Amino acid sequence: MTSPATLDVLTVGESLGLFVTRRIGPLSSAHEADIRIGGAESNVAIACSRLGARSGWVGRVGSDGIGQAIVATLLGEGVEVTVQSDRDRPTGVMIKERRTTLHQRVTYYRSGSAASMTLSSDVPDALLRSTRVLHLTGITSALSPIARDAVRDLVVRARSEEIIVSYDLNYRSALWSQEAARAEYERLIPLVDIVFAGVDEAALVDPSISDAPSAWVSLRALGAGRLVIKDGARGAHSFDATETVFCEAVPVPVIDTVGAGDAFVAGFLTAMLAGESAGGSLDRGVQAGAFACMAEGDWEGAPTLAELDLLGRPDPVQR
Repeated sequence: MTSPATLDVLTVGESLGLFVTRRIGPLSSAHEADIRIGGAESNVAIACSRLGARSGWVGRVGSDGIGQAIVATLLGEGVEVTVQSDRDRPTGVMIKERRTTLHQRVTYYRSGSAASMTLSSDVPDALLRSTRVLHLTGITSALSPIARDAVRDLVVRARSEEIIVSYDLNYRSALWSQEAARAEYERLIPLVDIVFAGVDEAALVDPSISDAPSAWVSLRALGAGRLVIKDGARGAHSFDATETVFCEAVPVPVIDTVGAGDAFVAGFLTAMLAGESAGGSLDRGVQAGAFACMAEGDWEGAPTLAELDLLGRPDPVQR
């Protein structure tokens, strides 16, 4: 018998230091950079917290200033943090290079990072049992064989406690091959409750996939219970055994798309937990993702619950 939930959404994964060049141009010519933090799972935790949910993040950091900044930022955003500090391995780092006004390049320095040693046991039984949704991503699966095993075991543990498990494919070509990713996706998709993916990510599982409906046909045959397709400017889709729902994208001036998918996931999950329909959950996800696109940073543009209706207001000035 499970305990009463104290967390709505629990995420597990790597948060990194983020260095963003201030001027447009090649990294070799850069002289200044802003220091921030980022990471898919912590982005989701922050966005969920801003949307009024009780969220938590479990991770490993190095005993360094970047690790301290990650913990301080998450706590400051109202996220419950369970962290292991590693004296022997550093916190991972990513560098975002604004090569042109339209293109960004992200370079990762996370091999051998503290988070690559993530274990299932980093999540205490009591914490897992008090969670409504466990959110994981393919990024953690790709960090190392140890982290991959941790994700697999966490899925099994959550299922045994009848906890909803969501899994964002979140493919990163810099971390693993398409073949390795496909094998892991095929293993996990039948075991989780909600799969988040882009069409291109779903096509890693089945190359014949060309759009959202064909993604559902293929992943349902694999065992997916619900598939949520994030399709950028084309909108978003939700599929399950009983209904198919589509939500149009919200047109906004785009500043930075990094983190928009994580904000979308947070919007969908928090609306679902609040009792919204699939359509209502998609709508909140699309709005949250649109907000994230209008600000620089991985998570800084994620909206609060009170801000969600701003996109529909004819008067842009609040008085």
